[in-house]
Amino acid sequence: MVDALAEELAIRQNYLPNKHISTIYFGGGTPSLLEPKALGGIINAIKQLYSVDADAEITLEANPDDITNEMVLGWMEAGVNRLSIGVQSFRDEDLKWMNRSHGSNQALSSIAIAQEMGITNISMDLIYALPALSDAAWLRNIQTAISTGIQHFSCYCLTVEEKTKLNQLIKTAQTPDVDEDQSARQFAILMDEMQNQGFEHYEISNFAKPRFRSRHNSNYWNRVPYIGIGPSAHSFDGASRQWNISSNTAYLKGIANKDLKTEREDLSIKDQFNETIMTRLRTNEGLALADIQQRFEAEFINNIETQMPLLIKQGLLEQTNNYIKLTREGKFLADDVAARLFQ
Repeated sequence: MVDALAEELAIRQNYLPNKHISTIYFGGGTPSLLEPKALGGIINAIKQLYSVDADAEITLEANPDDITNEMVLGWMEAGVNRLSIGVQSFRDEDLKWMNRSHGSNQALSSIAIAQEMGITNISMDLIYALPALSDAAWLRNIQTAISTGIQHFSCYCLTVEEKTKLNQLIKTAQTPDVDEDQSARQFAILMDEMQNQGFEHYEISNFAKPRFRSRHNSNYWNRVPYIGIGPSAHSFDGASRQWNISSNTAYLKGIANKDLKTEREDLSIKDQFNETIMTRLRTNEGLALADIQQRFEAEFINNIETQMPLLIKQGLLEQTNNYIKLTREGKFLADDVAARLFQ
């Protein structure tokens, strides 16, 4: 598989508009199971094909139970300088309910190991609105997370996907559905506590200490082109999206035959406009009206000019100079606000 990833990089080396790379992200599963030597081989393959910044942000998603002194040292030697740790909760009952293999003590220990080994840029994932998670328990989770001294948090409301065990449990009344009131309360608690502790709420679900925003994820929200390598990986070139076949066996066979199986979606001007609205409104900076006026024709601007005063009057949007951004109340209804501005 590692050889196939390197081969795909070579096959698709001309996909991106330019060969300048500022971020590399290992995610989409459990990349922390990969031996550091193999990880380093992939990074070296990237560097042979692209111009990678000397200070490039290279992130590895890691499960707490995979983090040891030896592994962290190996990752660092391979070039990793940022970890995204899938903690999810510091309550053992929550972790058991989510079928996670680590416990709360192991989560704390994994963070301490990464810090002691010299990783100075660490992100943590947390989930709220779990069925048994009280507001007080959620606040304690946040406070425990902040007390570790890490620099970045990605915090998500529990979501229910089709064809999952959770969805089946909800449909058969074995576990309650997501409570929207609980979700709103816990999102408010999150925003208040993070602000009190000096974190920037720079995107709906993301909080960072100054200078520690995720450069990689920020590129997504700014619609910067990217290439995704491996089974199921998605890519974006500015005008279209492309994704690889999900089957490992079919992927390996395709690479061996230099016939990578992919699907592609070409984005219409309308799609590009709506995506720009959706992604930029999620950020702290908001949407630059000048950018919209420059890139899109009048018919696209008209709807914004019609809806914007109404949304401002309702307290969901605010305008500063030539930018519009979500208010605090607007953040609770971000998808609805964006949809009203869509073409």
